[in-house]
Amino acid sequence: MQSISPETLYRGNNAWEKSLPQISKITKSPLILGRGTHTNNLRNKIYSDLKNQNFRVYSSNLQFDCCYEDISRVQNIILNNNIDSVIAVGGGKVLDSGKYIADSLNIPCITVPLSASTCAGWTALSNIYTKDGQFIKDVALKSCPKILVFDHKFIQTAPSRTLASGIADALAKWYEASITSLTIDDGLVQQAIQISRVLRDQLLIDGEKAFKGQFENNPSWQNTIEACGLTAGLVGGIGGEKCRTAAAHAFHNAITQIITPNKFLHGEIVGVGLLLQLKLEEMKNNNKLADQSIKQLFVLMKELNLPTTISQLGIDVFENDNLEKIAEFTCRDKSEIHFLPFKINKRDIVEIITNFEQQKIKI
Repeated sequence: MQSISPETLYRGNNAWEKSLPQISKITKSPLILGRGTHTNNLRNKIYSDLKNQNFRVYSSNLQFDCCYEDISRVQNIILNNNIDSVIAVGGGKVLDSGKYIADSLNIPCITVPLSASTCAGWTALSNIYTKDGQFIKDVALKSCPKILVFDHKFIQTAPSRTLASGIADALAKWYEASITSLTIDDGLVQQAIQISRVLRDQLLIDGEKAFKGQFENNPSWQNTIEACGLTAGLVGGIGGEKCRTAAAHAFHNAITQIITPNKFLHGEIVGVGLLLQLKLEEMKNNNKLADQSIKQLFVLMKELNLPTTISQLGIDVFENDNLEKIAEFTCRDKSEIHFLPFKINKRDIVEIITNFEQQKIKI
């Protein structure tokens, strides 16, 4: 079974207002799930709009990332108040939490992304973390969200850093899917790969213009946010597991095991992982094009103010056994890195990261 897409999608300016009649058909007592204080105004607007249409509205905020402690607490709120849906309003961790909670309680989930930082508003997948932000596992859900509301006016309020993060995460779709699915004959998988190629090209063309330009009358911005928030999710929906993640996300999951004072966004870490994946392809699989891809990505990432090394993520890999910890987690049995068409072991990871961080490898 594949869950390819949300049942209904609203996109563009004022998508939220346009979605209200459809939302009223599936819920009467929703819980609005959110997080940070900087998005309070938007959540308050959503709350007021629902109240004004005679919904019985509840709200709750996450205290941490998408973690079991928060999930359990919110589940109890829902069960104790006869809540009949979850409206997840926020970034990737909020959207993943809302989807997981709704899935576990068999109630509808409505996702309302407030940035284009991930495609979490689209997918039937939730990434679970510890309350300190360490990746634990991803969980396949029974279905994609019932409704996805991708309101451009909401996305405009997000910090530009979230868009840069979304671009890095969406770019990874091509580089991961194209190498993990080389020998798969399935037509849908191959079509998903081609969509990811077009997605990559569009982001290479429009990404910097979207990041540095204005919102209004800027097709590059509109194309880029929808590429990150919508098309990237479609690739995984059509292509399935093999079109979702590989080494770039395996590196991300391992790097999150090192707790740092400063929080970095999912795509910011994935971008570093993507550069590392391409270096692995060059050194272990004799991929002659990988070096050119790295140079092309590096220029764009610099323009987007994205980190390009693990040290820029606030981690010194040569302290506190950090390098060993990252290598160990990257190569654990269920790691996505084993989707690569060549064998990788812990020593390979240690070598590639050591050379990368010491800049013995020229970028």
